[in-house]
Amino acid sequence: MRLPISSLCEIKKFNSRIIALLILIGGTLVSVPSSAQRAELEAIQDSVVKIYTTQAEPDYFTPWRLLTPRQSSGSGSVISGNRILTNAHVVANASYIQAQKHNDPKRYLAHVEFVSHEADLALISVDDNTFFDDLEPLAIADLPEPQQEVSVYGYPMGGKSLSITKGILSRVEQQVYAHAGSYLLAGQIDAAINPGNSGGPVIVDREIIGVVMQANSGGRSENLGYFVPPSIIRHVLTDADDGRHDGFPDLGFRTQTLDSPAAKSAYKLSEDQDGVLVIKVFDDSPAYGVIREDDVIVRIDDYDIAEDGSIKLSEDLQTDYKHAIDLHHVGESVSLLLVRQGKLLDIKIDAQQARDSYSLVTGERFDRVPEYVIYGGVLFVPLNMNLIKRWGNDWSRSAPVSLLQARNEWSSPERSQLVVALQVLAADVNLGYHEWRNWIVDSINGMPIRDFAHFAELLSQNNKEDVIFENKNGYQMVINHAAALAAEEEILRRYRIPSARSEAMTTESLAP
Repeated sequence: MRLPISSLCEIKKFNSRIIALLILIGGTLVSVPSSAQRAELEAIQDSVVKIYTTQAEPDYFTPWRLLTPRQSSGSGSVISGNRILTNAHVVANASYIQAQKHNDPKRYLAHVEFVSHEADLALISVDDNTFFDDLEPLAIADLPEPQQEVSVYGYPMGGKSLSITKGILSRVEQQVYAHAGSYLLAGQIDAAINPGNSGGPVIVDREIIGVVMQANSGGRSENLGYFVPPSIIRHVLTDADDGRHDGFPDLGFRTQTLDSPAAKSAYKLSEDQDGVLVIKVFDDSPAYGVIREDDVIVRIDDYDIAEDGSIKLSEDLQTDYKHAIDLHHVGESVSLLLVRQGKLLDIKIDAQQARDSYSLVTGERFDRVPEYVIYGGVLFVPLNMNLIKRWGNDWSRSAPVSLLQARNEWSSPERSQLVVALQVLAADVNLGYHEWRNWIVDSINGMPIRDFAHFAELLSQNNKEDVIFENKNGYQMVINHAAALAAEEEILRRYRIPSARSEAMTTESLAP
């Protein structure tokens, strides 16, 4: 039986209405994308790439060798200048990098152009320039206000296709970046973030408002992740213009909050004044000789500092005052308003490149060969976060207490780095010390150690019969110098170690 033409027309009209209607799925109204929306979605998809890396990290327990290479993947987005923006941790310690376009099975060889480990951002490029021919670069937008819906693009593990998840920008504030431990502005979203999403863009209106960097790891919440916001992205892009990494400046002082009424009165603040109390000014830092301990900083540039140490970025956004300094580049001038003994002082400080660390424990470093010295069968290394984290994900509990406590000690020109006798490679020359482990050395033959390079120099220049290593509690390890030199070749052969010193150390012999 054939339906009349009028009935067929009615069916077509009904189907068209159904397609145009909003479909109720699981209690949520979902609109069918228009052709323009689909074209916009495809343009964004094509600009999001998958990154494959082979990473071989140094083994800081045996610093002359690498850990077993491992393969991993991440995400990235194409930006202006035929560059791919991704996370630093996606390409850290990478020996081989490839990039793959959406819906393209071919992998292209890539390389790192610039990396900022502190901001967990990297710029990579593809060796074959035709890779970018059909890709539209994504622009960097301004940070939206909280409660804005955002889309997260990336290639999470468990599949090969592009994943798109949606969430809400819930807040923006300073956070500890898991990769290198820096303390910078970050955005928080409730979109699902999984391994492989790292480096993917957070999108609003076809523009990048962030780069996914980490998910919540505390186990107390689900679908909670963090991204690098536009101000940090732009800082890194500007830093990359000359190809030299300057990073975020550190003026060289430390503070505590001043929310106690008694403390405010003691430091002569008026009732309407708030700020942070300077508790430490480091020698040879930009602040040295300009800011004094017990000064109260009440304003940085145009940002008034609240009693809890926060500044107001907008009506709905507050964060730590450190962000006002992070907005500057090395060489720029930072304006500060101080209260010193009840008097207001306007000062300016030229921002300089931050030191490796203002703590005696150097921060985690990447893409570097570890330093070490083997003397008399004792393995000596500098104390840094790379070593501490070698104790595993639970390093804050499993690493030796003495090494963890050193993180709370300030560095100084007289002592800027600690040296650890990490282990003893058993031999006749070191009898009596075979069980010694993770022992901080403070002096050699009574000479205080300034840093690891100074330690290596003291060993090279030794002309005494014995070398006495001593810690601050008076415990000593004594090695006969002539015996140490005589045993070196045999110890290296026995433990299959290529050299008694790392490449970074001087090549002077330890001749008596």
